[in-house]
Amino acid sequence: MPGPLVVNDAVVIPDAELVWRFSRSSGPGGQGVNTTDSRVELTFDLSATTALPPALKARALDRLGTGTITIAASEYRSQLRNREAAAHRLAQRLREAIAPPPKRRRPTKPSRGSVERRIAAKKHRSDLKRLRREP
Repeated sequence: MPGPLVVNDAVVIPDAELVWRFSRSSGPGGQGVNTTDSRVELTFDLSATTALPPALKARALDRLGTGTITIAASEYRSQLRNREAAAHRLAQRLREAIAPPPKRRRPTKPSRGSVERRIAAKKHRSDLKRLRREP
């Protein structure tokens, strides 16, 4: 599992910028849970990274609101699977943080035909209800 973390085609986080910590997990594992360090904490210092261009770093810091990202994984019995899960979650969070903002919606008026159809439907419904009433 050691090696760089691939976020997308343009961004790769070097292994030296990732800090891994291991501890005993409270999750699944039976008797082995008391002896193995299967819980994983992955820490990444976003404010000090050199892997992101300045524009993407500023966007990510603005969206995440913090300079340090910590991901904990303990859902699997093996440390390797928890390491893979933590790395996957960190990459996903970084992908979402550096994604370009969505295009702004250009406000438009409803078309004349759609307005007429809406009014006709309202009149039709009104007529149905009017015919149900007692004269």
